[in-house]
Amino acid sequence: MKYYLAYGSNLSVEHMAQRCPDARIVGKAILQDWKLKFRLHATIEPCKGCYVPVLVWEISEDDEKSLDVYEGYPTYYIKRDMKVSMTNLEGQAPQEITAMIYIMAGKHKSSMPTRNYYDLLTQGYTRFGFDVKILLQALKEIRETREAED
Repeated sequence: MKYYLAYGSNLSVEHMAQRCPDARIVGKAILQDWKLKFRLHATIEPCKGCYVPVLVWEISEDDEKSLDVYEGYPTYYIKRDMKVSMTNLEGQAPQEITAMIYIMAGKHKSSMPTRNYYDLLTQGYTRFGFDVKILLQALKEIRETREAED
């Protein structure tokens, strides 16, 4: 078993149950100095002073293989290990862990997510008490970029 950090569509417990039957939620964490971006799908990029909340899953080897297919690894998303301070769902003292995360590969242009995709992320953020302003800010940045290009 290994830890996996979710910040996009894999915040959906229902979708993860279908994709990764062995997976279980073990906590939450904050990625300090990272920012959520939309390039049709969610990704993260370094940003001093920013943060992205993540859900921590424990996944099996079979779950990881399933996620690799779903995430288009290694061409659409790459994998990286990150150290984070995880708080379990009971709110006990944080625990330092190393977990795998997917980050979009290459230079994909910023673009609006579909309504269904955005709604799925909003549901996950709401369900786990994450600040929805992070999603709104990512959308605002795309709109501003588009207006500047027009």
